Amino acid sequence: MNKKNISWTIRIVVALLFIVSAVAKLYPSPYFAISTFEVKQLYTLGFSDTIAPYFSRILIGIEFALGFLLLNNNFLKRITIPATIGLLVVFIVHLSYVTFLSGGTSGNCGCFGELIPMTPIEAIIKNFIAVGLLVYLFQISKKDEKSNFWILTTVTLGCILALFMMAPMKASTTTSPALDINESVLTDTISQIEDTVQVAEIKAIDSSKIKVEKVVEEVKKDVGPKQAVSGYSEFYADIDKGQKILCFFVPGCEHCREAAKDLNALQKKHKDFPQVQIVFMDEEAEKIPDFLKYAGKQFPYKVIDVIPFWTKLGSGKDTPGVVYLHNGNVIKFFDGIAEKAFNSKALEKVIYKK
Repeated sequence: MNKKNISWTIRIVVALLFIVSAVAKLYPSPYFAISTFEVKQLYTLGFSDTIAPYFSRILIGIEFALGFLLLNNNFLKRITIPATIGLLVVFIVHLSYVTFLSGGTSGNCGCFGELIPMTPIEAIIKNFIAVGLLVYLFQISKKDEKSNFWILTTVTLGCILALFMMAPMKASTTTSPALDINESVLTDTISQIEDTVQVAEIKAIDSSKIKVEKVVEEVKKDVGPKQAVSGYSEFYADIDKGQKILCFFVPGCEHCREAAKDLNALQKKHKDFPQVQIVFMDEEAEKIPDFLKYAGKQFPYKVIDVIPFWTKLGSGKDTPGVVYLHNGNVIKFFDGIAEKAFNSKALEKVIYKK
């Protein structure tokens, strides 16, 4: 194979690597994917919520641009190849730092978004190979035959602008007003049921003449730990009162649906099971009715934007998130689908201390 064919093979391979990486960061939808990338990757590096939305779109736009420009002969040796090597070196330095802190053998580096999970060490190896190929490409490439600077600027700015158009930045939202009515109706209904149950319990106590000592013992048991502030009251005002289950779900997430279904089964099994309240991510919100139908119950819920959703869920955590709270204290926090994944039996054991 002559040098020209080798040169084009390397250019195509590295170009595809950058284009696929950029496309993967837009999966399954641009705004959701980019927002997730910001929270999970950029926020952990110290980027503010003001800078991160601009930086993420510019970075992905540059990835697209370099992928396209590697297939163009204008300033290939003088600008495109060195710029591509420089970006890869920055990625390597960042990933090396992540590896130093966490070991690099777990987690997703975000190079290919959520589409192709890759550990930091795997990404470092991939980037070193790409740098090696580009260095060799630089050595075998002839002096630039074409030097139209406008092509470079047009492609780069065009790709960046396209990212801002595909995933326009949104103002942070907390809840969907239409859903507050749903929550209010459900809350009133639940309160009425609780009042009825309390009256029935009082009558039962009077009729059966249960000993005062036993009643006091049950009251103490229900008091639980010392009152605390969970930080979730912006979603539900009563979240820190008594026992509550707060869920962070994505409407289109199958694991979230299964968790909701299991929670409904626990409520049917235990009449005194804590109230379940849901915070949905505003991604595929149109699937919420089908989600609740699958779960088998119309749980009270609110919908919030992608970024505040990930922020409230917590750094390093993933969906489905299920939090068991008692008087505002986080007793148990399930998240993701790995070792900390939601388990109905484990939750039941914690609540009823079996």
